[in-house]
Amino acid sequence: MIKLYTDTSANLPHELVINESIEIIPFGYTVNGKMPDQTLPFDGVSFYDSMRAGADVRTSMINPENYKNAFEKSLANGDDVIYVGMSGGISGSAHSAALAADELREIYADRKIAVIDTLAASLGEGLQVIRAAKLVKAGEDFEKICKLLESEKKCMCQYFTVDDLKYLHRGGRLSRVAAAIGSLLNIKPILTGDEGGRIVSCGKVRGKKAALSELANRYAKLTADRRATIGIAHGDDPAGAAQLIELLREKGFDGECINVCYEPVTGAHVGPGTVALFFMGIHK
Repeated sequence: MIKLYTDTSANLPHELVINESIEIIPFGYTVNGKMPDQTLPFDGVSFYDSMRAGADVRTSMINPENYKNAFEKSLANGDDVIYVGMSGGISGSAHSAALAADELREIYADRKIAVIDTLAASLGEGLQVIRAAKLVKAGEDFEKICKLLESEKKCMCQYFTVDDLKYLHRGGRLSRVAAAIGSLLNIKPILTGDEGGRIVSCGKVRGKKAALSELANRYAKLTADRRATIGIAHGDDPAGAAQLIELLREKGFDGECINVCYEPVTGAHVGPGTVALFFMGIHK
């Protein structure tokens, strides 16, 4: 049997995680020095309201020991393990997972362990986890699943815009001067995940409406299948997410959309009001 793991960055709805028997390994975070109870449902409205009020939110990666403890439960039970995780281009957790896997391979030599760096975050990662879950459920063999995931991750498109540039500045992705000028002029950057899984700028427009239109334009240009499931994550901006869905329908999107509030670890770095679009494209 193959046991599928991911992390909280995948941003998947709880019901889907349960239905697909996916094991979640949590990232850590604190709000004003306090660690929230992650066994409770995430309250996105309260979290992003606290950020708007100036809360000090800090995040931490998953260490090798946490990965080892999680994977070993399945390995000891005789199962193989596939971990589909957050981009190594924006977090050291991918390296931690690889270290844990190397150590466990020496202990469980008769078992298979794969660590897939999705080069993505939020639902860019989550859509790949869903793909893996479907392959596991279909009874595909271990090597084929890993090969498909490694190939298809190169086509996962991630485009997003932020409402306040100060969070990108705090994360080291934007200079203080650029953030100040951009905020003053109502400049909205269009950001994407590059081939190495890093967040880079790929354009800028003036105003939120124009930014959402640009996300829809990127979809129309790059989508591989207008009936395929897409993902939208937002930093407590359901109206912006709804507007984006409407724009996508106008571009011919005719599939299912997984629409979620940004989970806190990735959301802490992009901030309230962010709207992100994830889909499988003909290329990144």
